[in-house]
Formats: sequence, structure tokens, C-alpha cells
Amino acid sequence: MLNCDFRDLINKYENFDFEAYNKNVTDEDIRRSLNKKDRNINDLLNLLSDRAETFIEEMARKSHNETIQYFGRTIQLYIPLYISNYCSNECIYCGFNHKNQIKRLQLTEDEIREQMKIISHTKMKHLLLLTGEAPGMATVDYIIKAVEIAKDYFSSISIEVYPMETEDYHRLKEAGVDGLTVYQEVYNRDVYKEVHLKGKKRDYDFRILTPERGAEAGFRMIGIGPLFGLTDTYKEAFFCALHADYLQRKYLDTEISISLPRINNAEGSYLAKYPLSDKKFVQYMSAFRLFLPRVGITVSTRENAEFRNNVLPLGVTRFSAESNTQVGGYSSDHSEETPQFEISDARTTEEIVEFVENAGYQIIYKDWELI
Repeated sequence: MLNCDFRDLINKYENFDFEAYNKNVTDEDIRRSLNKKDRNINDLLNLLSDRAETFIEEMARKSHNETIQYFGRTIQLYIPLYISNYCSNECIYCGFNHKNQIKRLQLTEDEIREQMKIISHTKMKHLLLLTGEAPGMATVDYIIKAVEIAKDYFSSISIEVYPMETEDYHRLKEAGVDGLTVYQEVYNRDVYKEVHLKGKKRDYDFRILTPERGAEAGFRMIGIGPLFGLTDTYKEAFFCALHADYLQRKYLDTEISISLPRINNAEGSYLAKYPLSDKKFVQYMSAFRLFLPRVGITVSTRENAEFRNNVLPLGVTRFSAESNTQVGGYSSDHSEETPQFEISDARTTEEIVEFVENAGYQIIYKDWELI
């Protein structure tokens, strides 16, 4: 086990000249990195570099082959359920920003059960429970009750809620939670302060250590990722991959996964200052796979159907399906609520399953059983 936390690695690269390194990468550097079996930090920087765009087809082929080697031709499906949109944070890019004049809603236990009954008909067994970041409203006890209801319908339950202390994660694990997703959003400390104006989320250090607290509590799966669009994508992709590598090395029994969310429309109309192109998305995803062959890679319904279809064979291991980012949005009662962000792939689960299976992949509905 590493005798440090991830902040030590971030500090190590505080004065690293990413711009100069990116500018000086050569074709030979990239070929050497591509032909290696075990790749190091410099190989990661090479494969993420602007110069590596000219090698994107070779990177994608190798990424496909390594994914098949470690994961086979399988795609795991999951479905998200938002149960509360109260939030005490002021994040300038988020629809749930507490300053936004939206209707706030938190589902009752009966409403939670009704939502779960509806989405259980999709046949999916992996559920992701989400809330805004307002621990005074969506308390740990409230989330535990939602988990207890979910156990009647789902075999695997993950959470994407506000960061907690290790003791609270222990309680959630005992209740039946086996996965934790927490996005750092942005690894650059200065930009982090610029986009998180108020609330507990403004505490960079507490958030950056959240995956470690979740792993120490014993969660089976930990998912991380940046929100591309807030700052320089080259650096953000590097620190995300570095973070996943660190977590894999330190917590050997924990499955680590990466997501590559890009900013979509949200209440407040925040526009990405550093947009990530489709080509760069594929390059970064391929670089992640080549540097981290055992990491899970999730592509959500933030991305449109055509793009998700195209990236399916290039390293993806998990898809969300039939997603709704409105609280209680799976029933007509709450269909007009404000979403956290806009969904781009509105296909039904059946339509996604049909495409994935026609592409030669097996859908994994269930790979875990709650005890």
C-alpha cells in the first residue's frame, strides 16, 4: 500500500511544464510508447499529446484489442435515479446550483419505490442513486432508506452523492451500497476555486480524497473523472489517469473506473471554455486504456447515440441507458422537473441492447449479488 495520499502526486507535478512537454513530443516518442507492453507516466503524456492525434487509428486498434483481452466482448448497463435536487453548493456549470431558480424536490419513500418499480422493468440490475449535495436534506439516513428499498429490485447499488467521511461510507456499505462515483470535476486547484464559489464542494482537499475514503470503507467499485470543458483538457486527462493508476495500486481489491463527461447544457447555460472534441475524446479514452488496461471506462448518455455507437469497440466497458437527470423523472408526475444536465442519447434500453448485441457484444445486466 502506498504511504501517501493522492495530493502528494498532484504536488509532485505542480511545477511540471505540461505545455513544453506536449509541444516537444515526437513521432518516435509516440511509436515507442505504442509498442510497449507496460507503459509509464511519460508514455501516458505522449499518448495524450497533440502530436498523438496523428496516431489515433493505431491507438484505437490497440485500445480495442486490450479491452477484449481484459474484459472480453461485454458491456455492463446501469441506470441512474435522481432522488433529490436540493444543493448547498454554487457550482457555476451545474443545473442544481443552489442559486438557480428551479423547483426543488426530494422523493418520499413511496415515490422512491414507485420509481424503482418503473425502472426495474428495463431488466437492468445495476442502479446508480444520485442526489444534489445537501447533506442537511438528503441525509445519510435518507440515502440508506433508499438503498434498502433498492435492494428489493436491484443486485448492485452505487451512489453519486455528496462526499462523506469514512464512517458514513461504512454505514452505506453495511446497508448494501457496493459502488461509489465521485467526480473531482476539475483537478486544477485554481480553476476549482473559480467554478465552485460556495458550499462544502469548495473544499478541494476533502473532495480529492473522497475515493480513498470510499475504498477504505470497502466499496467494491470506485468511479472517478474530470468534467471536460472547465480547463486545459491535456492536463485534466493526465491527472485523471494518474488518479486512477494511484487508486489501482493502493487499493488492490477495488475496481476502479473512469468516466469522460463533457459539459452539456444545464440550467444557467454555462458554456465550455475548453471544449473536448470527439477526436480528442477518442484519443484520451484510448490513451487511458493503453496506460490502464484493467480500468473500467464508462460512457454515459451525455453523449449522443451515434457517438456512443462509434466508440463502443474502442475501450468502453459500461454504458448508462434510458437515463433521466430529473428527480423522479421516470414517471409522468415529475416529467417537467429541471434536469441536472441534458441527455443526448434518448434511446430506450431495448434499442441500446439491440445495437450492442448486433455489434457482437454481450450485455451484462448482473455481475454482482447483494448478500
